[in-house]
Amino acid sequence: MAHDHHDERDHDAREDHAHAQHGGGHAHGHHAPPDRLTRAFAVGIGLNIIFVVIGIIAGIAAHSTALLADAAHNLGDVLGLAMAWGATVLAKRARTARRTYGLRRTTIFAALANGGLVLFAVGGVVWEAIHRLGDPHPVDGGLVAIVAAIGVALNGLAAMMFAKGREKDINVRGAFLHLVADAAVSAGVVIAGIVVWQTGWSWIDPATSLLVSVVILVGTWRLLREALDLLLDAVPAHVDAEAVEAYLGALPEVRAVHDLHVWSMSTTEVALTVHLVLPWPAAPPAFLARLQHELEDRFSIHHITIQLEDCEGTPCAQASAESL
Repeated sequence: MAHDHHDERDHDAREDHAHAQHGGGHAHGHHAPPDRLTRAFAVGIGLNIIFVVIGIIAGIAAHSTALLADAAHNLGDVLGLAMAWGATVLAKRARTARRTYGLRRTTIFAALANGGLVLFAVGGVVWEAIHRLGDPHPVDGGLVAIVAAIGVALNGLAAMMFAKGREKDINVRGAFLHLVADAAVSAGVVIAGIVVWQTGWSWIDPATSLLVSVVILVGTWRLLREALDLLLDAVPAHVDAEAVEAYLGALPEVRAVHDLHVWSMSTTEVALTVHLVLPWPAAPPAFLARLQHELEDRFSIHHITIQLEDCEGTPCAQASAESL
């Protein structure tokens, strides 16, 4: 892109300075500490495996398909947590000459796959519940309630380990929702087990499973929709792109703003590229440093690329294309 009589190397140096300013603060506060997150995944997977084994044995002994479905749901979460853990590890891999952003976006794919696993597991619960409504069998409600209560405790404990990081990372939020969904399903099974134990109404068990499944589906749909938005490079939900553009346009040095893009590099990192038109001497390194800090502080955008253009030079071809 031409800038007439200005030294292109000076432009590159200024843009490189913007990147350098970014590099020092890029990793602060955006990820849960690696040791805590690793421990959370390990504990979550271990607790779910324990409950899967207990649930299958007790489900067969109690003749409870709802308990077996609950165990199957937890088995799905073992796979989902393992996938999320793997994606988190891959996201920390260094960039390469071919993959210049590294493998950060694997966290988005993991979040999407996690949502799919929840839908699949809930589908199994619904299928079994419908069959049980049409063909109820005697169920040992007391045993069902006790085992399901264990599931509530185990999944609640595991979910607490992911609670802190769920607001900033959709991948961690996916793991958290998996565990909360399991705890909710188990709580429904506890209630159903107690009612069946006291009344002998076997149809309560599948009916409760259907109600809990609806609650899980609502939360999972939101997760899937957000993951799809990230995959399609939509502006992250917590960033107001119009407010970003208004802020940039109101800067005293800036005459025009165009070609603004804001998207997610991963489930935790937001990137921005923009062209700023301004009088060329009005962009000292201090301007870029201040702008970098303000974009991070106001909008939580941390990977920033800024292209400066002389307002008296040749109009940017990309700005012309945007107006078409």
